[in-house]
Amino acid sequence: MANPNARDTKLIQYLNEAYGKEKELETALEAHIAMTTRPPYKKRLREHLKETKGHARQLKTRIRELGGKAEAGPVSSGPTPVVEAASTITSVASKAVAAAQGPLHAIRGTGEAEKMLKNAKTEYHNEFEEIATYTGIEALADAVNDKDTAKLARGIRREEERMAKFLEKQIPQLAKAVAKEEIPAAERRNGKPRSSSRRSSSSRSRSSSNGSSRSSSGSRKSGSRASSSRSSSASSRSKARSGSSSRSTKARSGGSRSGSSSRSRSK
Repeated sequence: MANPNARDTKLIQYLNEAYGKEKELETALEAHIAMTTRPPYKKRLREHLKETKGHARQLKTRIRELGGKAEAGPVSSGPTPVVEAASTITSVASKAVAAAQGPLHAIRGTGEAEKMLKNAKTEYHNEFEEIATYTGIEALADAVNDKDTAKLARGIRREEERMAKFLEKQIPQLAKAVAKEEIPAAERRNGKPRSSSRRSSSSRSRSSSNGSSRSSSGSRKSGSRASSSRSSSASSRSKARSGSSSRSTKARSGGSRSGSSSRSRSK
């Protein structure tokens, strides 16, 4: 078979990078499935392992159709002996890394729930790396008018996006399981929200007390003003009565003197 041209060589390079990642994730997913005890999560990992193996097969087929050799790693064209040797070394190294990660993932975390949480975060990271990879392949294929490669990349990307959405919902559930498994119930109940509530209640009590004090003080002041007003009014009435009485007395006195003077002249 003739060596691929520049267009196909670049497509084969990108497809081989995706192929290598899919083969690496096969090993990682198998290790994670063995560590997973939550049935819905375990079931979805098994389904995605099947999808991952299917992705690798589809990529391998497309690479061959373009005239390349499906191996994990960027080397995909050149003299056959060199390509085969380099691809074999890269493939073995990639599988060795994935195999080594399995036991490391098995011992990370302080409990069962935390191990699954850490695995889920790793898987979530890997999904977005793959989404980026297939988005790039699709765009490259569109740019060089390779409809078959673009369609393949688009289909795989959508499956990776569905897995990422599942993990996005799974991670909060696993985090809550860690809290329940590793933090005593009393400490979970006596968190900051409750102390904040107590401070708020205390603040409301002080505010209510201050309001009552101000209301009481205002009432006393109003009472004093009313009492003072009543005293002024009584004083005014008393003065008025006193003035009236004084005028009446003067009038009687005047009348009496007038009568005496008349009787004296008559005589």
